[in-house]
Amino acid sequence: MEKSSVPLLGCNKPHLEKLTLGITRILESSPGVTEVTILEKVPAERHMISSWEQKNNCMMPEDLKNFYLMTNGFHMTWSVKLDEHTIPLGNMTINSISKLTQLNQSSMYSLPNAPTLADLEDDTQEAGEDQPEKPHFDSRSVIFELDSCNGNGKVCLVYKTGKPALAQDTEIWFLDRALYWHFLTDTFTAYYRLLITHLGLPQWQYAFTSYGISPQAKLGSEAKKQRMAFLL
Repeated sequence: MEKSSVPLLGCNKPHLEKLTLGITRILESSPGVTEVTILEKVPAERHMISSWEQKNNCMMPEDLKNFYLMTNGFHMTWSVKLDEHTIPLGNMTINSISKLTQLNQSSMYSLPNAPTLADLEDDTQEAGEDQPEKPHFDSRSVIFELDSCNGNGKVCLVYKTGKPALAQDTEIWFLDRALYWHFLTDTFTAYYRLLITHLGLPQWQYAFTSYGISPQAKLGSEAKKQRMAFLL
């Protein structure tokens, strides 16, 4: 059973400093940034990982396993102060083991004969020369949600060869709201570094799509990224 997370202002513990790759100090020293908060989570126990693997018939990648043995999930937020208003901006999340659940393949609507994710799959969206083969919603792939991206899509851990799934067959992909897939990284470690580097800014994952970040999100975050870029 997971313990409640405790909000911490700042990164005043060595293990949290290591976990956040020092980004907390950078954010706290940046003009206009306020309320930098980390929810401290206890490490997962090894039996929790073994239970997840047995339940899902999937071997967890070693780097993700090591992450969970350090912290059972991750949630870091920060805000900016404009005039007298505090506006939430950055949100970095990795689901806990209990929330690392397989994407639902059942009907999308609670109606008879409603379409499933597999029914809605676009078979024309094939891999290009510089793009790996996309995941599939049917049994050809096994897909788990790492982050719901505040409703702007889903970052997923994808096993590309179905079950039983091997740790070395995983990649990290972004599923946008239109159910199109976009490749992010080969490993969880590489994705975690991307997450930290982009500071959890709204819709940052869309920078890895052909259409990019929405004008609204770009307008709100670009100035802050430029202000802090030299610190990174």
